[in-house]
Amino acid sequence: MDSDNLEKLVTFKMPFGKYAGKSISDLPGNYLAWFARKGFPKGELGALLELMHTLDHNGLRGLLLPIKESKRQSFLN
Repeated sequence: MDSDNLEKLVTFKMPFGKYAGKSISDLPGNYLAWFARKGFPKGELGALLELMHTLDHNGLRGLLLPIKESKRQSFLN
């Protein structure tokens, strides 16, 4: 797993659908599971959705908290 991809989960916005504009890390688990059943999109978006689904499914969303906090702090400064 590339640490850059973990950062992208926090910064990359969902480009379409019900959750358009939300960061990949903020998508609900049932939405990610739906993609897992139906098929992830091709390209970078699909890879990020699949990674987020893996983290969510294994209860590892907490790994993203330090990255989110760091991004929030840099935004405030």
